[in-house]
Amino acid sequence: MKRSVLALSALSIALLGCNSADDAQPDSSMSAATDSAAVPAAETAAPAAMPELIEREKIFGNPQQAQGRISPDGQYVSWLAPVNNVLNVWVAPADDLSAARAITQDASRGINNHFWSPDAKFVYYQQDKGGNENFHVYAANVETGEVRDLSPFEESVRAGIQAVSKERPGEVLIAANARNPQLFDLYLVDVATGERELVAENPGYGGWLVDNTLTPRFGMKQTATGGADYVDMEGNTLFSVPVEDVLTTNAFGFDATNNFIFAVDSRGRDKAALVRMAVTDGSTEVLAESDTADISDVLLDPNTFEPLAYAVDYLRNEWTPLNEETGKDLAFLDDQLVGDFDITSATDDLSRVVVYAESAQAPGVYLMYDRKAQTLTELFSTRPDLAGAPLQPMQSVEISSRDGLTLVSYLTLPPGSDADGDGRPESPQPMVLDVHGGPWARDNYGYNAWHQWLANRGYAVLSVNYRGSTGFGKDFVNAAVGEFAGKMHDDLIDGVNWAVSEGIAKEDQVAIAGGSYGGYATLIGVSFTPDTFACGVDLVGPSSLVTLIESFPDYWKPFLEGSWFKYVGDPSDADERADMYNRSAISRVDDISVPLLIGQGQNDPRVTKNESDQLVAAMDERELPVTYVNFPDEGHGFVRPENRLAFYSVMEGFLSRCLGGRAEPIGDAFAGSSVEILHGEQYVEGLAAAVEKMKPAAEAAAEG
Repeated sequence: MKRSVLALSALSIALLGCNSADDAQPDSSMSAATDSAAVPAAETAAPAAMPELIEREKIFGNPQQAQGRISPDGQYVSWLAPVNNVLNVWVAPADDLSAARAITQDASRGINNHFWSPDAKFVYYQQDKGGNENFHVYAANVETGEVRDLSPFEESVRAGIQAVSKERPGEVLIAANARNPQLFDLYLVDVATGERELVAENPGYGGWLVDNTLTPRFGMKQTATGGADYVDMEGNTLFSVPVEDVLTTNAFGFDATNNFIFAVDSRGRDKAALVRMAVTDGSTEVLAESDTADISDVLLDPNTFEPLAYAVDYLRNEWTPLNEETGKDLAFLDDQLVGDFDITSATDDLSRVVVYAESAQAPGVYLMYDRKAQTLTELFSTRPDLAGAPLQPMQSVEISSRDGLTLVSYLTLPPGSDADGDGRPESPQPMVLDVHGGPWARDNYGYNAWHQWLANRGYAVLSVNYRGSTGFGKDFVNAAVGEFAGKMHDDLIDGVNWAVSEGIAKEDQVAIAGGSYGGYATLIGVSFTPDTFACGVDLVGPSSLVTLIESFPDYWKPFLEGSWFKYVGDPSDADERADMYNRSAISRVDDISVPLLIGQGQNDPRVTKNESDQLVAAMDERELPVTYVNFPDEGHGFVRPENRLAFYSVMEGFLSRCLGGRAEPIGDAFAGSSVEILHGEQYVEGLAAAVEKMKPAAEAAAEG
């Protein structure tokens, strides 16, 4: 029922893709560590009245249950839950959840997203190997539990679900780059038999628009200037998107007649509006718009596909109905729930919908809303072990950049630090600047595992939506053009300076941490502005913009003109190459003067292991304190809970030495993990002992 439209167009390629929905996969961001020999411990102790230490496992282990979905016919409810500590799909009769059974048996990385087939006979999901992002598409039979690979291509091929339809319920349209690594052709697959038919060979499109009969109608072609033309199958252009709009304009589906396209559209305006576009001439009708922020989500009728409501996410996510009946539903939910909510699925007759609700101090809960009876019944909580834990409120704040932009940001304070509840601590605190990935993504209000974990350890946590973050209009996105290591980084420094001036952060006890682009920002922070930060944690961040872009996967290359070349530069141009190098941490290793922790997934196709290798080698040559943690079975972020817990245990020790906060000992956190400490184990207290403890198990595995 819900269709998210915050996702960017196919031309926008972010370093850090969307994490799995609804708490199935905790945020993969950062980590940190230091050394008693090379780095003195911070003098500041944790606040005296700190509450219990929340165990890492409760925050970063697998959720007990996640991603509640109701089948289109209303007969079943499904969710993700562990089988032998690996997330799998479970299904139960809608009227008897106690009769649940697992219909998948993944024993490796776990399943992080799933949805129902239109006829409720199958559950679909995607899975890669070791984080290589060469996904296969799978269908699990609800009755028999049989799992079929619908894309049994070679391992180097990437496949994904392009579309499903009620008009062809037993078939799936799959996009795969089996013929050409840069282009995705369309295959129609019979789900019951696995029989596959090539229905459209890609002539050079960056993306497809497919109607409700699973018929390809339009392709998106990048223009010479980095924009996009949407053309029909005869090559006639329906509409064009200028380069300044490619990251904020996205056509996402057809109405039931297949005569109109729905899109979020920033052309001719700053904030992206919800529009209906005629397929005959491209003329548009505005259905919803906001002066505050882009349209972020759209709730669609499952039968007519007409929009029922839309969301705008500025400081908080807010829904607005488009008809009276939906207005009553949203008002009821708003009255019953605390925090923000979303609709994850609905029956075809719209009699029941599954609602996901969360607040900063309450991890997600799934509920069944019976629209006729006007009842709301809890299905399950994602992390019941956190019930009663000392979770902290999150503040939505607006920070002014030095050149006048408004930076929507989120702040969480350590427990006990704000006795009078005015949103400011009684005394400045050590702080972690948590930088989101993308960069074409954003931070939001709500339950945030990083914020709660770090606050519990004794740190203020600040997340800043720097320029280039999405959701705040195209002018805000385009303000990042050419500003990697420039004004984008200035925004982060402005956030730190604001926190210091407000009495939130201790000026000499601020760490920077982040994943993907956030990792790049961390490396820029410790090399370009080392006097601002006491230490840094980089997770899968690029050390060189040149080698980053040159190593991108083949299927990214057709779209680089409108995103990376525009924002960062083209390494094939000598002048731009030199500028890109100069805006990379690898060019300023000699300026790094604070401890650094680096986390890497060996199979990462976006930010390859070379990005971390080359920086660690350069720091080692200069005898700079760096700890390097690698995971041979991970990619762009850490999916396996054993690996997450291993990395975060190292990070706790690192931050404790650097900022003086609390840390749960590493203990047995490496158990079951593939963790490799490639450098600098001496810089984190307890790390050398943990490595020694792992050796017998590793030797036994090698012999076996």
